[in-house]
Amino acid sequence: MSKKNQASALSESGSKPTSANVNPNSAQRIRASRKNKFEERDLLQQLLDGNKTALGRAITLVESNQFSHRKKAQQLLEGALPYSQKSIRIGITGVPGVGKSTFIESFGSYLIQQGKKVAVLAVDPSSSVSHGSILGDKTRMENLVKEESAFIRPSASGSSLGGVAKKTRESIILCEAAGFDVVLIETVGVGQSETTVHSMTDFFLLLKLAGAGDELQGIKRGIIEMADAIVINKADGDNIKAAREAKLEFNRALQLYPTKESGWKPKVALSSALKQTGIDNVWDFISEFEKMVEANGHFQKNRKEQDKFWLLQTINEHLKNRFYQNVMMKKELEVQLKAIEDNKITAFAAADLLIEKFEKLN
Repeated sequence: MSKKNQASALSESGSKPTSANVNPNSAQRIRASRKNKFEERDLLQQLLDGNKTALGRAITLVESNQFSHRKKAQQLLEGALPYSQKSIRIGITGVPGVGKSTFIESFGSYLIQQGKKVAVLAVDPSSSVSHGSILGDKTRMENLVKEESAFIRPSASGSSLGGVAKKTRESIILCEAAGFDVVLIETVGVGQSETTVHSMTDFFLLLKLAGAGDELQGIKRGIIEMADAIVINKADGDNIKAAREAKLEFNRALQLYPTKESGWKPKVALSSALKQTGIDNVWDFISEFEKMVEANGHFQKNRKEQDKFWLLQTINEHLKNRFYQNVMMKKELEVQLKAIEDNKITAFAAADLLIEKFEKLN
């Protein structure tokens, strides 16, 4: 080709010579990546196709605190909602050290062998310094995370109620839309997290230890009333005898409580996540429970009650955010905090004053 033809070809294409430092193929991939990043309608379709990368990106979007992401997240959730509601949601709690992550890994692997797709939403305690996740469930469930039919999402709990990530409920919807038929929600196991997780799950599983003084701690009205099953974990080696005794104690305790509204009587099982024993019994309990509550109508009733509860919670959260994010109220709050510190006003009177001023702004 002549120099003239070369020049005319270049001018006709309207292209500029590529920098010698940039591989043209790499540049094209980068541009494509940036373009795809913001195409949320494609993200929804990829999510519905079961793409785990899309699911991770979708959860990141709904967890975002950026105002510009709220509308996109809402549209994504509305698009996913008709494809949700097709899983069994299982809350799993227990004190730190009870072996939740090891149990979940064994349990999840067992479910995958039964042909299930398993999503794990694990809420990690947050570092008070960096506010980041400090336990890293993906590193603690190194075998389960490799499974094609598993999805693990650790989220730092931050300052949200009871250590439960505030967007966990939305994440459940996204996981269900992506085709996961079992959703496991692991709590931090401290404070009010159990109550919050109980309000978004179908079956509530309590893990306990034997021989650690944990039996007496477990016989508390609140936690027993919430639990649909109690699993004495680490029932292996020298701990088997203590685990059996603990099982008897919990069975006796459960006899003191009336039958649940669902008609289900909580059960107690032994398991060793390390030795892979007792895991099948736990799933048998859950399957039996699911059949019973679907037959008597409690399953759908419970889901509807949870939706109403989360409507009220969302309103409360929205109003709280509006109050604390209002520039004028931030200044007024500082004034009242100083007044309390100087003993010029009581906390209750200051709260009434702030709320009255906030109402006038609206």
